Amino acid sequence: MRKLRQTINQVFEASGKYQRAGHILDVILISIIMINVVAIVLESVHSIATEYYSEFLMLELVSVAIFSAEYLIRAWTCVDRVKYASMNCSNTQKRIRYILSPLAIIDLIAILPSLLMFFFAIDLRFLRVLRLLRVFKLTRYSRAMQLLLQAFIDESSSLLAAFFIMSVVLILASCGIYLLEHDIQPDKFGSIPAAMWWAMATLTTVGYGDVVPITPIGKLFGGVITLVSMGMVAIPTGLLASSFSEQVRKRRQLFEDATHEKITDGKLTDEQMHHLEELRYKLGLSKLEANKAIKAELNKRSSHLFCRHCGKRP
Repeated sequence: MRKLRQTINQVFEASGKYQRAGHILDVILISIIMINVVAIVLESVHSIATEYYSEFLMLELVSVAIFSAEYLIRAWTCVDRVKYASMNCSNTQKRIRYILSPLAIIDLIAILPSLLMFFFAIDLRFLRVLRLLRVFKLTRYSRAMQLLLQAFIDESSSLLAAFFIMSVVLILASCGIYLLEHDIQPDKFGSIPAAMWWAMATLTTVGYGDVVPITPIGKLFGGVITLVSMGMVAIPTGLLASSFSEQVRKRRQLFEDATHEKITDGKLTDEQMHHLEELRYKLGLSKLEANKAIKAELNKRSSHLFCRHCGKRP
């Protein structure tokens, strides 16, 4: 049973000799996810939903069965993943940690709305919207989405601080415009909560224009808030951009370090090349980036193996 579990884990992780099988499985699951997203969108059209009701229902049942099986299998085989195999705890504890991980929660969200339908009376329109969250399952198969998710995790404390500052500015802007405009426009700025709509639209630089100050001092205050809002929006954007760039740099550095360790006697064996190709896929690097790193390391190693004056080994 353990051998079977390890084999299935290698397929799901696209590692070892099951790398090709894992890639095929990823393509199949991605295709199912995309078909589901398209079907959910089309199902919102009443005429299409009525005409193809049985087809949509069959697709949903098959998809939920597949995603449920995937979720359970991943939870069962997670103990053999490198991340969890090194943990000094029981298999049950490892599985609990996996279930609470971001990717596992996304997998659960993909099937939970449909499963709830069998136990609770839920508005189908509400259920359809929740089923659209299934698109987040692409995070597991998209290296770019994984980089973005990791960027959110790494910068979570900084982002929380930035959003806290934005919340304070939002309250101050709402209070200020309320004091300046509520006597002139009681229907639009009659209370601080009502003024928050204008403050939110201004701070996010959206500016719908449905609610605007009309007094000179109110316009001046609105201009100041608009200038402040550009800096507020730039803070989380800059944090995510720098963190995303750092994640890419770390992955490239990790591949370069692995290449440096694998190169022996100025060359790479077929087994070492297979290992580097597997690592390249997991890190989400392009073949061009990988080949460039390998070539650089080979040139660097060759310069140490041969004398640069006579071209012979020292």
